[in-house]
Formats: sequence, structure tokens, C-alpha cells
Amino acid sequence: MPELHIPDPAERDTLAAFVARAVRLDGQSAIRLRERGRGRLEAWVATPFEVLVTRSVEGEVSPADVTVSGNELLAALTVAGGARMDPGPARDLLWQSELPASTAWRAVDELPATVVADLTDRGVTLAREHVGPHGTPPASLMDQTVLTVSGDDVEIKVPMRCLFALSGMGFVDSSVPGDVVRVTATDSWMRLDARYGAVLRRRHALLPLLF
Repeated sequence: MPELHIPDPAERDTLAAFVARAVRLDGQSAIRLRERGRGRLEAWVATPFEVLVTRSVEGEVSPADVTVSGNELLAALTVAGGARMDPGPARDLLWQSELPASTAWRAVDELPATVVADLTDRGVTLAREHVGPHGTPPASLMDQTVLTVSGDDVEIKVPMRCLFALSGMGFVDSSVPGDVVRVTATDSWMRLDARYGAVLRRRHALLPLLF
């Protein structure tokens, strides 16, 4: 059985807030827990917005890379309590998303958190006015480019779905003076780092395999 060890209560609260947001967005969320070394632990979620979100805390997990149910992990963090906990049985088959490599990220630019929050609010208003047949925003709105960020010979187009994920996970705090969202990229991925977590998305769609 997996075992999660997070000694600091504040770090447990941080992870619990992240998982609670993920479960609120998708009641069937799967949380991937992965050690990244030096006592740090990453939590990953594939959101309904078709982007990945992540947050790191101080802690360890055994095995060092395991996927568990969001609901069961949330119960372990908020109900069971304690530094060592059972996050629930491994559910690795639930994880279907590729994770980016952790190296070769290049800084592109920094965006004021107030600007990101304002653009997100506008997007939410548009989404409410154009709800699709399944109660979700149309793909055309989700894929609409709301920001184009350039730097170091790299141009990053940020779609609305990334801002929806930032907002839905509560990552941006526009009330903090001077707060920013950092944009970094690799050849394949883009990443938006806000105060309380990061959103990642492939820059280019994967080509289907031809046989």
C-alpha cells in the first residue's frame, strides 16, 4: 500500500487545498504523487480543461511515483490527519497524461497577476454567455488565444483554457501587490507559474501514429 509522509501541518494544508480544488473541478480526479528529490513532492492533476496542474510540498511518498484517488487522498489529508497517512490504494491505470521533462525550461516573460485575473474574468463572462449543449464552454472559446508572450526568441500563445485552470484551481492572487505569473517553456511545453501552483500544456498537438 502507498504511504504518504508530510511532517509539516502547513504543507499538509497546502496539499489538501490543492486536492480539494481538483476534486471540485472533477469529482473523479486522479492525483499523481511524485518525488522530485531533496525532500520535495509534486502533486499532478489532469483537469477538465485539458491542461495539467501541479503543486509541490515538502514530503515523501512510497512508492516514489504513484497515482491515487483525489477523494481518498483528500480524506486522508483532512480527516485522518497526522504526518504519515494512507492516501488510498494505487490507481496508476487512471493516469493517462504525459508529464513534461523537468529540465530545459526557458524563462519567457512575467505577467502581472492583475492582468491575468482580469482576462480570466472576461473569459468566464463569455463562457456563461456561450454555454454548449453539455453545459460547458465551446472548444472554440477554450482554445482562443488570450495572450501572446514573447521573449528569448520564443513566442508562447496562451489559450483561455489555461487561464480557466489557473482560476479554477485558485492559483492566482491578484490582491497581492506586484504579484506575477511567470511564463516558461521548452520546445514542447508551456508553463504558467502563479503564487499557488502551475498550469502546463503542450505547445503543439501530438501527431497521430501512422501504421
